[in-house]
Amino acid sequence: MSSRIAALILLCFLAACGGKSPPKNLNNACSIVDQRPKYLKAFKATEKKWGVPVYVQMAVIYQESKFDSDARTPHRYALGVIPMGRQSSAYGYAQALDGTWDDYKRAAGRPGASRKNIKDATDFMGWYMTRTEQKLGISKTNVRDNYLAYHEGHGGYARGSYRSKSWLINVANGLQTRSETYKRQLQACGKL
Repeated sequence: MSSRIAALILLCFLAACGGKSPPKNLNNACSIVDQRPKYLKAFKATEKKWGVPVYVQMAVIYQESKFDSDARTPHRYALGVIPMGRQSSAYGYAQALDGTWDDYKRAAGRPGASRKNIKDATDFMGWYMTRTEQKLGISKTNVRDNYLAYHEGHGGYARGSYRSKSWLINVANGLQTRSETYKRQLQACGKL
């Protein structure tokens, strides 16, 4: 009887620790989708619906959350020690902000969508990048500028707020390279 109780306690503890950890070897797109076949299914559904290539989605999710469904921004601290909440409301695979996520749920008619669900997160990215293309004329294959508009928001991108952030431009340039690498890898393993 006590071993059953111990097993039940262990199971409850593991369940309380959260979901599955991110996939290993995030530098290999084939490894990611082999470990998480539902990711590839979600990426392909978004590509079909919104026209955002699989490798573009993967590169942005890599940057935003490292494929961690529970990713959050760091805490802010007053006087270096007093917790003052998180840096922003960004959350989940796509690190969508509360207000933008609410806009997406309303516009897409998906009131139950969750930022922790890969299918919902990729659909959100497709919706957002489609709006980016409509508002700013940025091609869905242009990872660099899509990411700058994603990070800064459409208004921030239009104002050029990223221009004074060399670190952000470097990140966006790196994402362009990562997306091209992911594309080559996915073609080589027959996943595209």
